[in-house]
Amino acid sequence: MKNTMHNRKNQLHIDCYLSQGCQSEEALKINIAIALEKEDIKAECNFYRMNDAEALSRGLSGSPSVFINGKELQPTGTIGFS
Repeated sequence: MKNTMHNRKNQLHIDCYLSQGCQSEEALKINIAIALEKEDIKAECNFYRMNDAEALSRGLSGSPSVFINGKELQPTGTIGFS
């Protein structure tokens, strides 16, 4: 799922980080697509699978961890995949 806005300055970037065993990827893709469509927003969406060590080094707080324009959507204050 990669949608790109025409105006790069106002482009929305969504980065989703998931653990190797996380089963939320398909539902997450669907939910993001529905939300973007309802709000008539185009965005670049990226999905990354990683292990616990990679998640820890990035300071991720769970799986999935979703970032919009570099800011975590729902920070929990814990580091590492749960």
